[in-house]
Amino acid sequence: MAFSPSHPLAGFLTAVRFLSVVPVPAGEGEDNSSFQASLYWFPLVGLLLGAVVAGVVQVLGIFVSVPVPVLAMCSIVLSAGLTGCLHLDGLADSGDGLLCARPRERALEIMRDSRIGAMGVIALILVLLTRYASLSTVPLSAVVPSVLMMPIAGRTAILLSMSVLPYARAKGGLGGLFYSGNSRRAATVGLIFCIVTGLLVSWQISLLVVAATVVTVAVFSLWCFKKLGGATGDTLGAVCELTECAVAVSFSIFFFTG
Repeated sequence: MAFSPSHPLAGFLTAVRFLSVVPVPAGEGEDNSSFQASLYWFPLVGLLLGAVVAGVVQVLGIFVSVPVPVLAMCSIVLSAGLTGCLHLDGLADSGDGLLCARPRERALEIMRDSRIGAMGVIALILVLLTRYASLSTVPLSAVVPSVLMMPIAGRTAILLSMSVLPYARAKGGLGGLFYSGNSRRAATVGLIFCIVTGLLVSWQISLLVVAATVVTVAVFSLWCFKKLGGATGDTLGAVCELTECAVAVSFSIFFFTG
């Protein structure tokens, strides 16, 4: 069922449609207000995605006794499938643009190109391998909270990036649809949601996830600002993937040393 842009659920459905492969129909006369309102729902959609992955991992790990490395791979494949590889595509394009030795305008043109280059492939391989290696070393009891919190942190990272970086393109680009004067408010709501959700697991997990998210966003945002002058839709997808990877690494270190 489609809703008009003024309907309270229009923003939520827009977030679900944009961030996942769930076939949600567009609302009649949908305009920019729906995209901007959807920002507040990003962390919740992250929670729903994480819950699906965590549920599958729970069933496979406990009832089927699937080894942790295989669970790690299953979670990566399922996560990519649920999002239509949207953020992975942004990571690849960002790798091509940010890692090239070209000026700002040329880097933005490279990122707009649908073809993937060597730097994009390298970025994808490194991030996916790091994510797999990290989740593979997490004990079975910690795999579920890991894959549950990662998508929440990733979508929160998108909001935080939007709150600290201007949109880099003068016109056009999918990311520009979501920018508005409410970006910082949405980022605050998202961060609080991330903290509270983590606290429902444990205060250590909440602190771990928030620290990994904030540090990743800070470092990557600085890089994007120096190279591109701001954020694009591709870099927002990239910061989501990088943050999820950072959370996985943090979980791995925490449980290994703990």
